[in-house]
Formats: sequence, C-alpha cells, structure tokens
Amino acid sequence: MSFDKVGFGIIGTGAVAAAHAMAITNSEFANLVAVYDVVPERAREFAAKYNAVAVDSFEEFLKVPGLEAVTVATPSGFHHDPVVAAAKAGKHILCEKPLDITLEKIDDMIRVCQEQQVLLAAIFQSRFKGAVVEIRKAIDEGRFGKLVSVSAKQLWFRDESYYKSASWRGTWAVDGGGALMNQGSHTVDLLLYLGGEIKKVCGHTANFVHDIEVEDTAFARMDYVNGASGTLEVSTACQPGFPVTIEITGTKGSAIMKADTLARWCFAEERPEDEEIRNKYAEGSKTSGGASAAMDFDYRGHMLHVDNLARAIRNGEELILSGKDGRLAVEFIQAVYTSSRSGMPVILR
Repeated sequence: MSFDKVGFGIIGTGAVAAAHAMAITNSEFANLVAVYDVVPERAREFAAKYNAVAVDSFEEFLKVPGLEAVTVATPSGFHHDPVVAAAKAGKHILCEKPLDITLEKIDDMIRVCQEQQVLLAAIFQSRFKGAVVEIRKAIDEGRFGKLVSVSAKQLWFRDESYYKSASWRGTWAVDGGGALMNQGSHTVDLLLYLGGEIKKVCGHTANFVHDIEVEDTAFARMDYVNGASGTLEVSTACQPGFPVTIEITGTKGSAIMKADTLARWCFAEERPEDEEIRNKYAEGSKTSGGASAAMDFDYRGHMLHVDNLARAIRNGEELILSGKDGRLAVEFIQAVYTSSRSGMPVILR
C-alpha cells in the first residue's frame, strides 16, 4: 500500500539532530525536506550530509515547499519559540525531550498548537524498547497484580568536557536543570508510563563533582496515584556510567529491566511464553544507551516517533506521546526541584 510521505524539516543541527535526520531519512512515511540552524554554516554542512536543503532564514525555512512537519532539536530551553512559530505557520511538530524547561512555556506550546489545529508530539524513545513493551503489556493484563513499587536508577557519567562542549549545558536558563532534567527525563517518563501518574514526591538534589550551576545528582521518593510507591536516583557523577535499571514489583509478579535486558521476569502464574521472553531479552543492545557517552543510542526509537506523527497527519493515527503526555515528566522534575529547595514534599494530585 503506497503512502504519501510527509515532508519533514529539522530545527537545530546540534548533536541530537543526527538521530532526527537518520530517523526521517530511514522512514517509509517521511522524507527530509529542509534544515535550519542559527549557525548557517553548521546547517549547510548538516544538510549536505543528509541530502537536504539548508535555509538561512527561519521565516523562509517555514515556507519551504513540501514542508508539513518539523522536528525540534534545539537546546531544551529553546523549544518554545520555534514550536509556537511552526504551529502558527501550520506545521505539525515533533519536539525533543523535555518539551521545554518550564510548565508555563509548555502550556503555551500546547495551547497554540490546539488553536492552530496542528499536532504536537513529544519524543521519549525509550518507550519503544522491547523490554518496556513487554512490561507495559504485563501491567495492562494485570499480571503484576496490585503494583507495590515502581523504581529506577540512572547512574551515568559525564566528564567536564561534556558540560563545556556547549555554553548552555548545565545552566538553569537553557538546560533547565542538570542530571534530572536533561539525562533523567527519559527515565522519569518510563516511571510515569509504567507506574502511572504521581500523587506526591519528596526530592533532594546535589552537585558532587561538576563545575556547573545545576545538579549532577538527584534523588526522589514518590507515591503513585494507584497506591504504589517508588524511588528514583539519577546522576552524571558515577564512573564509569551504568545502565538504567527499572524495577517493577507487585502482589503477583516482578520484573527488573537493565538497559535493554530483563534481569528478572517472574510471576505467580507462569505462562508458556515467559521463558521465551526471558531468553529474548537476556542480552542487551550494543550501545550503552547513553550511560557513558551522550549520543551512544540507536536512532530507531526516534524513527518510530517520526512514523507515528506521519501516520497521524495522513491517517489520523493517535499520537503515542502528545504534548500533554510530555508535560507530565517536566511537572514531576519541577516538583523534585521544588521539594529539594523547600525540604518539603510536593503534592501533584
């Protein structure tokens, strides 16, 4: 069945834009039309690599023939303005995590997209990991029984050169926070995706080794709306960097995911397919998932987001992650920061 490919453009050609370009150019539902960056030379070099057109003016970029959707790959605190401008130009939007660094900006982005009747999708590609898919399916089927705990550890490492590689890294104004807002937002989304919305959070942040104004380590304890509890540890100060670990425990089963593997998959009522699942996810991918190197991850999760948005534009498919879904992670992260500053828990629901 033929599909009328959706023309995509990329806003921002920094490090993560390569994943966007690979996702679009390898998608059977999209093609890369144009790219834009505030540094024209960088945009032209990037465009040449991916056989696209570089446009020096942002206003002209939004007018490129065939441009129907854009991906936003600018630094976190610079998401709002290009999203709003693209929406007002009638373009659908796929925005890199986090949607932005404040709830006020995110709410405005969502409002404008609704008014302009364009789609706003958020990127959290970890949801597409096979182990995550299996865990979510088991939760939906009630195999864990009543959830008791949904917790995570993301003990990564970034050296000083990482933070010095761009002036915005490790700043409140543009990065919006440190290990939790930047690296940890993916894991926060998985906790929300698997455990559900969070009712209350107690948080603490600290800076152990980096010369930055934000945290390199964050801790949180949370109560979920469904009655489960959990903890979260996120850091970029832990040598040499370790895979993300997520633990799900319930009254009828438990699972532990480490990177892309399932280190535990146990249920009171065993099914024939459980052994197959254990064997399938006994070994992980060849990438670190970002544990010790920022860009050491597979672009295919981004491609599934691109595919989903393209089909939503053409066929009305439901977005996997809407702007409202993406907002939840930033709400939680901001609550951790507020709790850390005040020394008091924050009630969210």
